[in-house]
Amino acid sequence: MRFDRELSAQQLAAFGEELDALRQRTLADLGEADARYIRRVRGAVRFCCWSGRALLLAGWFPPTWLLGTLLLGLGKILENMELGHNVMHGQYDWMNDPEFAGRSYEWDIAGPADFWRHTHNHIHHTYTNVLGMDDDVGYGVVRLFPEQRWKPFYRWQPLWVTLQAMLFQYAVAVQHLRLDKVYKGKLDRAAVAPLIRQFNAKLLRQWGKDYLFFPLLAALLGANALAVLVGNLLANLLRNLWTFLVIFCGHFTERAAVFPPEMLDGESRGHWYLRQLRGSSNLEGGPLLHILTGNLSHQIEHHLFPDLPARRYAAMAVDVREIAGRYGQVYNSGRLSVQFASVLKRIWIYRLANA
Repeated sequence: MRFDRELSAQQLAAFGEELDALRQRTLADLGEADARYIRRVRGAVRFCCWSGRALLLAGWFPPTWLLGTLLLGLGKILENMELGHNVMHGQYDWMNDPEFAGRSYEWDIAGPADFWRHTHNHIHHTYTNVLGMDDDVGYGVVRLFPEQRWKPFYRWQPLWVTLQAMLFQYAVAVQHLRLDKVYKGKLDRAAVAPLIRQFNAKLLRQWGKDYLFFPLLAALLGANALAVLVGNLLANLLRNLWTFLVIFCGHFTERAAVFPPEMLDGESRGHWYLRQLRGSSNLEGGPLLHILTGNLSHQIEHHLFPDLPARRYAAMAVDVREIAGRYGQVYNSGRLSVQFASVLKRIWIYRLANA
């Protein structure tokens, strides 16, 4: 339950101006420290992935196999969250380094980066939590808010959510294909065919790398190919589960809000900021949690300033919380366990038609 104070047009304008000023101060301060940080993240990703793959070549020996799987999973999480997601938002375009260019970066995940740049960077961040416009609200298979129209298959959504969590990279990847509209005849199959070919090509590259190339390499080196294959499968599963946890805790906690499409009519900059604040949730924790989440533990700040380096969000959060408090707005923040518990509560309650 939220208890935000409603703001007048003048207050909204002032609210927006304060957040704009915070953005400009941070933007003016970007420099070598930020560039050095993202290069170190890239180095950490490479170290974790390659050391993990090397350890998996030792076969089923428990200490090396478990450590190799965990390191590979950690590398994939860092690449997905702190490197790929943030780079693709254009957070490091100012470096003029092709390796960190938001428009051309391709990440280690099933969905093509071009799909993500449209469905996430454009659609989700423009229409955050607007029903019927932001497909991230339930991802088409989960009812999380009473404002969502109930459908019979929601009865089984605890099962759908479990499958979605395990296969999260694929759930995200197919969003852009709009297969629901194709199935209903609202979208021509021929229009989607090029996108399906692009998706299949990326999928084959990912599967070929993790489930064919490295197991075959292990066999050629006299190592246990099955141990490498299973290690890759579990590393991807770890990445899927963690990404699901972070995303759902950032958007679907008890105090997160959704909005009707009419909210967009004549929406001002200040009102856009307010919608981002009310529709997002933060996670409280230490530096390790923030890095592993790609700083999406500061989901509020990410939605307010998606193109600023995420490493800056922790410092900006102090100002954002203070500004929100002065304008009578709830700053939705809590421990990971508490926020996830509220997400699970929503999944369970809103599976029913009368909830």
